[in-house]
Amino acid sequence: MQANNLTLLTDLYELTMMQGYFKNPVSQTVIFDVFYRDNPFSGSYAIMAGLEQVIDYIKNLTFTDEDIRYLDSLHLFQADFLEYLRNFRFSGDIWAIPEGSVIFPREPMIKVIAPVMEAQLIETALLNIINHQSLIATKASRVVYAAGGDGVMEFGLRRAQGPDAGTYGARAAVIGGCIGTSNVLAGQMFGVPVLGTHAHSWIMSFPDEYAAFKTYARMYPDACILLVDTYDTLKSGVPNAIRVFKEMREEGIPLKKYGIRLDSGDLAYLSKQAHQMLCDAGFPDAGISASSDLDENLIYSLKTQGARINSWGVGTNLITAKGNPAFGGVYKLAAIQDESTGAFMPKIKLSENTEKVTNPGNKTIFRIYNKDNGKIKADLICLANETFDESKDLVIFDPIDTWKRTRIPGGSYALRELLVPVFKKGACVYESPSVMELREICQKELSTLWDESRRLVNPQEVYVDLSQKLYDMKKKLLDEIAAERENEL
Repeated sequence: MQANNLTLLTDLYELTMMQGYFKNPVSQTVIFDVFYRDNPFSGSYAIMAGLEQVIDYIKNLTFTDEDIRYLDSLHLFQADFLEYLRNFRFSGDIWAIPEGSVIFPREPMIKVIAPVMEAQLIETALLNIINHQSLIATKASRVVYAAGGDGVMEFGLRRAQGPDAGTYGARAAVIGGCIGTSNVLAGQMFGVPVLGTHAHSWIMSFPDEYAAFKTYARMYPDACILLVDTYDTLKSGVPNAIRVFKEMREEGIPLKKYGIRLDSGDLAYLSKQAHQMLCDAGFPDAGISASSDLDENLIYSLKTQGARINSWGVGTNLITAKGNPAFGGVYKLAAIQDESTGAFMPKIKLSENTEKVTNPGNKTIFRIYNKDNGKIKADLICLANETFDESKDLVIFDPIDTWKRTRIPGGSYALRELLVPVFKKGACVYESPSVMELREICQKELSTLWDESRRLVNPQEVYVDLSQKLYDMKKKLLDEIAAERENEL
């Protein structure tokens, strides 16, 4: 779980291509972009997550003697290539959008500038790490949004697809807005709050429900959340919880974090009835938490029904990203350096599907904010050496439907470059914030989205446009390829 060497966490073809480059030298330095094409969950955004694990992976990227022996046993790799791997270290540059950031389709989340063999090797692990954590962080942000300010706890470890998915998924869920996790290992590894109550088996292990509640309350008076649906929520569970709360109050035991948890039944109806019973008994501030196969859509529905739930434990549907099992990030070659001039020559991938045609060249991204309210107007993908004057008008346009244009008056907008340096010549130059700091960053980032872009159903997409120079470069490459094809006919 905490092993640092993930060097062989790669697809075989990355290594066979590496050997091919080793035996047939080509231009040594290339640029690869990590990006995704479609927003998950039919939403309008995603959350960048997983960069800290990418950093750990790159720092510890080295082939051990055991790794070399294993690769040798495959009878695919020649001795001189294996000897090269013995001394392998990543020596390139990596730029990335920081974790917790709101991101959009087609813009580079990570940019790798490195010798081609190094850039090729790290593809699989980068995608594995970033795709998973960005997916879970995005799902969590939607669940938290649906909860409307109530606390959301990540409870999915037992249903996650393995220990890594459960633990790093919990990390991503907290970045996306959860207040904590039931996963104790995640709490230890990432310094996030660990939370939980008790199971039905606790109740069933005692002679009766009251005895189980009383014993639990005596042990954990400062975190007394009682699960009330083991036998009968309204006729047994809630009355017994009230009885215990009264006894605690009569004995002078402070009722700090206390309340009930509902795990089955009609959560809207039961929460309303339970709340009324608690109020009538003199406990109007008792918390009511809920679990039971929740997701953003069910939580939103319960909120609109007036459910009196103020805390949510979300498990299976969060940790497994119900509704969108994979993030879909890709890793595409964007440029190759001309060894004689040092300039990067743009490369483009074509496809019958327009959305799969890549954006060529060495790029960066500027986020355009409305200066009055700080909301995002659009993102602008441009060439890395482009500059813009915020005092002048800025014209942006849809890169596919180019007739859709918007002129943003000078002085009315602010620009922020999104990509930051993470590795320079193989050395890490970036320090990752803590997970709880990333959670705060993410909440601030989400606040820059318009309400129309945050709604769960049919949200307004945020524009991601190309600069005129990048668009012209892309069109030139497409025209050249089209001309070559015509000459072949």
